[in-house]
Amino acid sequence: MNLGIKGRHALVCASSKGLGRACAFSLAREGVHLTLIARGADALEATADEIRQATGVTVQTIAADVTNAEGQAAVLAACPNPDILITNAGGPKPGDFRDWDRDAWIAALDANMLTPIALIRAVVDGMIERRFGRIVNITSGAVKAPIDILGLSNGARSGLTGFVAGLARKTVAHNVTINNLLPGPFDTDRLRQTANHWAAQNQQTVEAALAERAAANPAGRFGDPAEFGDTCAFLCSAQAGFMTGQNVLLDGGAYPGTF
Repeated sequence: MNLGIKGRHALVCASSKGLGRACAFSLAREGVHLTLIARGADALEATADEIRQATGVTVQTIAADVTNAEGQAAVLAACPNPDILITNAGGPKPGDFRDWDRDAWIAALDANMLTPIALIRAVVDGMIERRFGRIVNITSGAVKAPIDILGLSNGARSGLTGFVAGLARKTVAHNVTINNLLPGPFDTDRLRQTANHWAAQNQQTVEAALAERAAANPAGRFGDPAEFGDTCAFLCSAQAGFMTGQNVLLDGGAYPGTF
């Protein structure tokens, strides 16, 4: 399928590694030019070089912390009018809620709720004026089925989900859609960080914890980030203009509910 987005420009957050990187690759293969953001300049530029060589699209990089005002200003100065916005940030560390003070909660809200809202606010009116926009927020399967050790993420990402639910119904008439992609267990650095916590809790090796969790998934494996990236690209497509305000869960069948 031709997704109809060749020549568009996408701003992709946290795109040097993991799911953000996968989304950037999938968009680039559709001919979308990219502005990639991450805090680590070396990994970011390495990803950009791979994408340039593989696809030939234009890729610019901004090494910045997009969760603060200075980082957001730098990003928006470099890419003020994206056609596509992919918001993404690594989740807060797992742990026990008794150990999280106000500063921990504010940091989680800044990264996983307030920063996506700020970026949406900055670009959505331009999308409306141009009558094309695709916004995809990478959140978490924990929005559907909370994970006790990921309470900071559960709370912050659920707040973003509630905000998007209202706004997405106002923008779709202008061909601007806003959807959320909810990853379950994908083979990323984040999953391995969480596996360290599982292993410590259960007195296992990290390898044993990962093998146990993969086997427990109905798919019998973890997700491949490329699968996630291609789903993201479809949500950004010309064909997805009638789909908005949705929470698209990719978890190999782990969520047990009917709805």
